[in-house]
Amino acid sequence: MSRVAIIGAGVAGLAVAGLLAREGHEVTVYEKNTRVGGRAGTIERDGFRFDSGPSWYLMPEVFDHFFEMMGTSTAEQLDLTLLDPGYRVFRAPGSDGRPAPSVTVPSGRTEVARLFEEREPGSSTALDAYLDSAHHARTMAERYYLYNPFTRIRSLTAPEVLRALPRLFSLLGTRLQSFAARRFRDPVLRQILGYPAVFLGTDPRNAPAMYHLMSALDLDEGVSYPQGGFWRVVERIAELAQNAGATIVTDADVTGILTASDGSRARATGISWRDGEGAPHRADADIVVSAADLHHTETTLLPPALRTYPETWWSRRTSGPGAVLVLLGVRGPLPELPHHSLFFTEDWDANFDAIFGDRPSIPSPASTYVCRPSASDPTVAPEGHENLFVLVPVPADTGIGAGGPDGAGSEQVERTADAAIDMIEAWAGIDDLRERIVVRHTIGPADFRDDYNSWRGGMLGPAHTLSQSAMFRAQNESRRVSGLYYAGATTAPGVGVPMCLISAEIVLKRIRGDHSSGPLDATAAAPSPSRAQ
Repeated sequence: MSRVAIIGAGVAGLAVAGLLAREGHEVTVYEKNTRVGGRAGTIERDGFRFDSGPSWYLMPEVFDHFFEMMGTSTAEQLDLTLLDPGYRVFRAPGSDGRPAPSVTVPSGRTEVARLFEEREPGSSTALDAYLDSAHHARTMAERYYLYNPFTRIRSLTAPEVLRALPRLFSLLGTRLQSFAARRFRDPVLRQILGYPAVFLGTDPRNAPAMYHLMSALDLDEGVSYPQGGFWRVVERIAELAQNAGATIVTDADVTGILTASDGSRARATGISWRDGEGAPHRADADIVVSAADLHHTETTLLPPALRTYPETWWSRRTSGPGAVLVLLGVRGPLPELPHHSLFFTEDWDANFDAIFGDRPSIPSPASTYVCRPSASDPTVAPEGHENLFVLVPVPADTGIGAGGPDGAGSEQVERTADAAIDMIEAWAGIDDLRERIVVRHTIGPADFRDDYNSWRGGMLGPAHTLSQSAMFRAQNESRRVSGLYYAGATTAPGVGVPMCLISAEIVLKRIRGDHSSGPLDATAAAPSPSRAQ
């Protein structure tokens, strides 16, 4: 079997390592930071353990399939808790300064339908049709698009796909926000249906309506939480990779992808890297998989002549948002906040114009996401305290600066953090939140650049606009260098932990020479070594 060098030990890199090591390849992962996990990281301070990245456990079937591919199961690896309520929506206070009534989104379609009916009589019927459509779109996506390496056109000519083309073209030609607006009048309900676009790194006014499939996840199936947080998920994926035979080297900053001439085309022969003390190293390999940010891979690790996605390609792409993250340890209980909370500004369009418009700026006020994992997990905060993760979407602009502990971040980052704390206090009615904060740590776009080589300091990667989705997104194999593959949120199929797991499987397919469009059969035997190479 082949020697494989994997660049980056984020979720995608670890997943590729596990899948390829389980096939019998000799796999080594090189991670520039001192810990694995990439954007799905963790920060520990004074007895608090903060997830510093993903916090919504969605698309459970993708995790189920990945763990099955690794010879185990989700039940064996994770302890999942179904959240009820799923989340709560907060609105700006009224003219009297009193908090506006919040909207609590329950778990399960029946209860969600009751909520919709209360806010907009007669809307439960429209919701049923909306969620049925979302489930159909999701099923089609999983069978024919998400796991598809797009190496054979016939994978898109299956009878089921051809029958669905009129519906597909309609969903692709309509934007998510207008798709929801045609069916519901209530502004909060429209925002609940449109906000999943942010998880895809885009503006709901630009996201294809195909992505209404996301509503099948949180409004119908409900939202779960892995005990121990997403760091626990990372630990399990890393341990499975190591148990399969993969080696993980941290403090290993890859400086280049090595190539040699192979007739008319270059081929990957390994990587160069520096250890934590700056000493240079070389690692020979038959296959190189970069799970690092694709822009960094293409424009820094490869010479210009070997770039599939050069700087000119990136100049025509739209980045997803950046983020200011605020990690707070708080003394005393916070019953006003469930596990997940969404703070929606009234002027929805102005919020997204500030992030994605021609003159980007930090929105004021800014729609904000708050996670209180200590509502469900006593291990993430000391007794008598709460753990808050606050995410403020901002433009992908490293000029906003970096964060730091206890107010040490840049002026813009800390000002944004202060505004978010003020918002939570006023909108959720927690008058003394600020004075109860005992730990504060911020993260800004410059941190994403420095820690993860993130393009423009974005928190996710290229936005999921129509021209940057599915077969139109950067694919998982270099067209200029044989034996060089790509995985992670900046490649197909897209952003989010489930998509990173799927991208790992697409790399496996390409190495195997498998052109199928859906998930692999986890019970099937691996191909022969000659075919795998």
